[in-house]
Amino acid sequence: MKFTTAVHTDIGIKKKTNQDSALIVEARSDLGNILLTVICDGMGGLAKGEVASSTVTAAFSAWFENDLPRLLSEKGDVQARIFEEWGKLILDCNSRISAYGRKHGVSMGTTLNAVLFLEDKYYIVNVGDSRAYQISDQLYQLTKDQTFVQREMDMGRMTPEEARVSPQRNVLLQCIGASDFIEPEYFSGTIAPGQVYMQCSDGFRHIITPDEIYHYLNPSALVNEQAMIDNAVYLTELNKYRRENDNITVLLVKPE
Repeated sequence: MKFTTAVHTDIGIKKKTNQDSALIVEARSDLGNILLTVICDGMGGLAKGEVASSTVTAAFSAWFENDLPRLLSEKGDVQARIFEEWGKLILDCNSRISAYGRKHGVSMGTTLNAVLFLEDKYYIVNVGDSRAYQISDQLYQLTKDQTFVQREMDMGRMTPEEARVSPQRNVLLQCIGASDFIEPEYFSGTIAPGQVYMQCSDGFRHIITPDEIYHYLNPSALVNEQAMIDNAVYLTELNKYRRENDNITVLLVKPE
């Protein structure tokens, strides 16, 4: 399987630093092309959110290069081993970021949304409120936010409309580096060639609508890498025009 990819990130209109980090790494193997894509949305004073997010993306990059080949050579349940190793990696990152924050006297952390495309499957790990979507005939959200408003909706105490405008919509229940207890959530599914997979930080999706995302990022609109880049930039600029204050990052993958 071949992959067309693109990523666009922007500091936005308010913040002094871009604390988002993104990663796209690909390798050829006997199992075909393997792709790992990661988005992390960092937070913290004195630009330390950038340190937190880049720490996690670097850890996943090193895992892809150094540990995944060994994992694939071993027998057993591939999904179980991938998720087990990701869990250990996240706990290690949590400890390192927490220690760094204590040393420098700052509170810092990061979300994580990582997708591994392997053979005909995708494997996802999520911490926080960065998201992964599959785009085909409509927008399908593949991950679930670990946020206060999502919990309130799950408990029937808040509607989606109320959640979108809630002043607590950015309150995370899970965050690597700033949480004593980390419980990543894992997802998997079958890759659909010709469809689009999108990952984004929350700054990309708060102000523009699902219909606008679908119009510009559906499979028919993304005929090549340049179209991916152009449409990602357009939606980012639309966010900024509508006064989105956060950093903005979107990553696109189209398997063929």
